[in-house]
Amino acid sequence: MIRLLLADDQAVVRAGLRTILESRADLQVVGEAADGAEAVTLAKTLDPDVVLMDIRMPVLDGIEATRQLAGATARSRVLVLTTYGIDEYVYEALRAGAAGFLLKTDPPERIVDAVRVVAAGDALLGPETTRRLIERFLAGPPPHTSRPAELNTLTDRELDVLRQVARGLSNNEIAAGLFIGEGTVKTHVAHILAKLGLRDRVQVVVYAYEHALVHPGAVRHPPPGQ
Repeated sequence: MIRLLLADDQAVVRAGLRTILESRADLQVVGEAADGAEAVTLAKTLDPDVVLMDIRMPVLDGIEATRQLAGATARSRVLVLTTYGIDEYVYEALRAGAAGFLLKTDPPERIVDAVRVVAAGDALLGPETTRRLIERFLAGPPPHTSRPAELNTLTDRELDVLRQVARGLSNNEIAAGLFIGEGTVKTHVAHILAKLGLRDRVQVVVYAYEHALVHPGAVRHPPPGQ
């Protein structure tokens, strides 16, 4: 059973999400929060698997709430919900530690699938809107010019894998492109996360762009309909 916490200042939105999610046998809503501060408190108390987090909330916004949860001992993973596909606040939420984001207007099946993906420990990098978002906000300001010391701890192969992750490739696609096993790719990704102190693949993407390891035009876009 996947345990969920809903954080949104609009009761009607929470009610709609609860209806969608609890219609699935493997999903259970264990709590609701009307602001970011309440979301942080409930997440620490209820220990849900996934927090569906609105960005624009009173008292404490979703970005700061996400940052606090990512930096705390809470194991809950954050899936950000937004009204807008391209929203600078969403990028900030990804930097804060969110595992991905969805539009509130996404179809119910996409929301359900996203919850399952994030609960399984994966990052939600699939939707094209996520890639467009990263392109837009990393194409503007110049990346960091100094090379972080922790990058020197990566092997050449780990750097190769990091760049492929940042381009939006799956483990299977990386394995095929580098002629290595998928299990080996998973091991490399785990080492990259540990050495760079990153939480998941979303933060690998952000890190790679911010330090000019890849460029926005290198992001692979999925075919229409995927």
